[in-house]
Amino acid sequence: MLNRRILRVKAFQNLYAYEQCKGSNLNLAKDFIKESFLPDLNSMEVQDKVALNKEAEEALKLFDENLGNTQALSSSDASPKIKKVVLDALKQFKLANEKDREFLLKNMVTSAERIPQLYLLAIQLLQAFAAHVGKEFEKKRKFNGDDPAGFANELNLANNKVLKHIRESASYNAAVARNNANLDDLELEIREWYRDYVKPSEEYQVYLKVTNPTLEQDFEAADDILKKIIFKNEVMLNYFSEKDLNWTENKSVVRSLASKVLKNAALLDEAESSNLPEIAMNWDEDKEFFQNIFNFTIENDAESKALISQKTKNWDIERLAFTDKIIISMALAEMKNFPSIPVKVSINEYIDISKTYSTPKSKQFVNGLLDVMSKELTESGKIRKSGRGLLDNK
Repeated sequence: MLNRRILRVKAFQNLYAYEQCKGSNLNLAKDFIKESFLPDLNSMEVQDKVALNKEAEEALKLFDENLGNTQALSSSDASPKIKKVVLDALKQFKLANEKDREFLLKNMVTSAERIPQLYLLAIQLLQAFAAHVGKEFEKKRKFNGDDPAGFANELNLANNKVLKHIRESASYNAAVARNNANLDDLELEIREWYRDYVKPSEEYQVYLKVTNPTLEQDFEAADDILKKIIFKNEVMLNYFSEKDLNWTENKSVVRSLASKVLKNAALLDEAESSNLPEIAMNWDEDKEFFQNIFNFTIENDAESKALISQKTKNWDIERLAFTDKIIISMALAEMKNFPSIPVKVSINEYIDISKTYSTPKSKQFVNGLLDVMSKELTESGKIRKSGRGLLDNK
């Protein structure tokens, strides 16, 4: 159920983080160069500060010239000390970038793999509240007799047909087991959260007054609890944030997927409850796409920046929105390296990402630039589509 849009967004977020890391690593490498030419306070010899400053400036210039490759370094007539310091700085910069790339790629995949557990836990919370209502009703029934007048409607959540469809779904139960989405350690919290947050809510009190609620009313009640309580209440949100270090980024995705499970269940008749759509995602294929879009964007960075610079001659590429450069680079990497994805699909996906994650003017800028670049790259043979990738390109 994790669609490609979500995967692109998460790849974008991690590429953004990678670019930030590169910036920090660059500063650290330059700091190393500057420190290498500071006066040696332990030396008994006179330190020529002017000469050291000139060497530091020369080294920094040589460092910038060799970020792409080390040809200029080998042919430089700089002193052996300067060459050594620059070479060490370049190695440190490269190694730090490689470590950050490896960490972010691993974290990106782990974060995505955790999403099914998170949205299943949200559904499990609803199920736990429903089960709690049933238990409380049984206590009242024993205390007040078999027909506790005035309490019948309190069973609305316990008898919620949408939640019942989900509970009886074989695919749902298999997904819960597979993703270890259980709330065994929250029995006390379930009681308290229901008492303090669910039961007092205005929408829930209206739901309790409905006799024999319809399937649509059951869906609305469950969806209200999900969106207005579970995903709004700080206490419950803390539970999820403890489960996921990337909760801030994942929250909206998890909420959307959990709501989708409810909506799918609301479309089913009772006789069809076993046909609830499979919860699990086609992860092997999606994971490969996910990792490749991240890696290809990084590996094609220099080429992508050169293409962007050519098409924005009136703009210094460094003045473009940082997020726009990443979005355009991702789109170029996708168009060139995924033959089965139509060009128009890629462009539309990244335009949508720019609407949410970049500047107000980014939509038009990204759209116009990608349209021109895609046509030129297709004509030059750098973009080649096959199979489904040809469908939208006519």
